[in-house]
Amino acid sequence: MTKSNIPNDPMILLSFINTKLRDFYSSLDELCDDIDCDKQEIINILKAADYTYNKELNKFV
Repeated sequence: MTKSNIPNDPMILLSFINTKLRDFYSSLDELCDDIDCDKQEIINILKAADYTYNKELNKFV
């Protein structure tokens, strides 16, 4: 999926990304830069599962 070892399943990916955003990162850009993953790919996968990134909340909702 991406260069980093992140989950392929959308629901597990959602949990993984939101946990990382909550606990370690102030933005999706920062998270993606740090773990070397494709931001747009994550957005697309989670959008297909009806989740969108909320910048103000810093999580997918």
